Amino acid sequence: MQDIARPQAVLAIDPVTLEVIRHRLVSITNQIDANIKRTAFSPYIYEYNDFAVGLTDASGALIAQCTGGMPPFVADSVGMAVRDGLSIYTRERLNHGDVVLCNHAAVQGQHLNNTVMYTPICVGPDRATLIGFFAINVHWIDIAGAVPFSPDIFGEGLQLRSIKLWKRGEPVEEVYRIIESNTRQPTELLGDIAAQLAGCLLGRDLVADLVGKYGVATFERAVAIILDQSETAARALIRAMPDGVYTHETFLDNDRAGDEPLPIRITVIVAGDEMTIDYSGIADQVKGPINSGWFGGGQTTARVAFKYLMGAAEMANEGTFRPLKLMLPPGKILSADPTAPMGNYSTPFPTVIDAVIKALEKALPERVPGGHFGTHSGVRFYGRRPDGSYFATHDSGHGGWGACASHDGAGPFRTMAHGDTRIIPLELQETQLPVRIEEFSLREDSGGAGTFRGGLGLRKTYRVLGPCELQTNLDRTRFPPWGVQGGAEGKPGRFTLWRGETGTVRSIEKEKGFALAAGDLVDVETGGGGGYGPAAKRALDLIQRDLDAGYISAGAATRDYGVTIGADGKVGRC
Repeated sequence: MQDIARPQAVLAIDPVTLEVIRHRLVSITNQIDANIKRTAFSPYIYEYNDFAVGLTDASGALIAQCTGGMPPFVADSVGMAVRDGLSIYTRERLNHGDVVLCNHAAVQGQHLNNTVMYTPICVGPDRATLIGFFAINVHWIDIAGAVPFSPDIFGEGLQLRSIKLWKRGEPVEEVYRIIESNTRQPTELLGDIAAQLAGCLLGRDLVADLVGKYGVATFERAVAIILDQSETAARALIRAMPDGVYTHETFLDNDRAGDEPLPIRITVIVAGDEMTIDYSGIADQVKGPINSGWFGGGQTTARVAFKYLMGAAEMANEGTFRPLKLMLPPGKILSADPTAPMGNYSTPFPTVIDAVIKALEKALPERVPGGHFGTHSGVRFYGRRPDGSYFATHDSGHGGWGACASHDGAGPFRTMAHGDTRIIPLELQETQLPVRIEEFSLREDSGGAGTFRGGLGLRKTYRVLGPCELQTNLDRTRFPPWGVQGGAEGKPGRFTLWRGETGTVRSIEKEKGFALAAGDLVDVETGGGGGYGPAAKRALDLIQRDLDAGYISAGAATRDYGVTIGADGKVGRC
């Protein structure tokens, strides 16, 4: 495979062509995103949206991504997978029609379900010129292994390090057999893989058509300008901040193997037009399954936090992150050894991302919001149906986001690490699982009080109809979402189990393999966001609106906002 022939002189490109190419690249990734949702077999993909679509250049640098994909997948697991494949195969052995898989912890640093599939984009006579790779990271629904509490990565499932699923347009049947033999849900997984494959191939062809229309030189020049413009926008954002060293400290509840809080100490250094995020103070690698690698953990969270600060107007690509530096020694929970357990690798991500943003409160007082609920609030029911077939589905809670200088907190949404992943419809859950949803509502009083109130959490109650197993994953119960600029903290989440036969009640924030029986009730309450500004300055009409809507109780109105409530239900100042 020959390298791209770059022009010796700087190629002029008109602005209209540049914008057409820029938006066409994003639209291609969005088109493939939509196609996967229509064709995948498991609700984890077609409803929950646990995947992301990306396009890289010939070296693995991110060019474009779908607008709603999982942020940790494209920043930068797809690029790492491509770069690993290039190091193993070299360009000469990656040909048109090849399709490569990678989920290896030493490469991507995330749990093994996250499997990147990518294919070379080759153009020109005999398809001899490699211009990039079309890549899709999909959470494979089941790849065997423990569920997911092995003491190391080897018990967590099947590891695939840059192996070809297809060669020169032909499937490698042996690899398909290996995958099929290492999953409890072969129909769903192979259906998702087929959707992932179709997305890679169509995305490849659409990009190749675009290059064919404008030529390699024009395409290359457009990509270079796009990355440079993203870099310029990122540097402008940093220059607008006052130089300084900014810090924040919070904690995770524990590592799920012990009960000691884990420190998340963040330092952000702003100097000129560069920002350095220093993770040296975070917790060391742990025995529990919440570790991640340097690229899949540390770099990913730093990039996602930085992109939140930039806002949605700018594209996320390799140029965006050129001014961002990372200080992260090995052996931390975000730079763990590749043999460390990573089954719940992303558990720290929402808190870490939130803490990076909070560190900059003094630098950006009008832009930094209150903390968000910041935890997966995961509930996973699994087991065997009466016919012996295996079922498993994961439901994650949406919660409140922090209030900001101009409005109340948003939500309930997923965490900052989740993009547009959605709630799986209740009807579908009830069809596939031995549960009935008895309540699904906003959680009153969960948002932190303030001039602007934090967003609300949810309450969701499952009635168990038959025997099954339960896993739960909830954090930030001890260290609630903070308020900013004088706002109050949000209410943390909690999970409660009500035993049907005995009537006993117990907390189930972090359970693994917990047996449930018919009649049990699982009550999920997600956290709210932190408030912004002093509660005493909140407008009476906003307090009245919240009270009438049931967002706050009468007790909270008087306690948190210091108002009186008349016989007619109207609020007033004391």
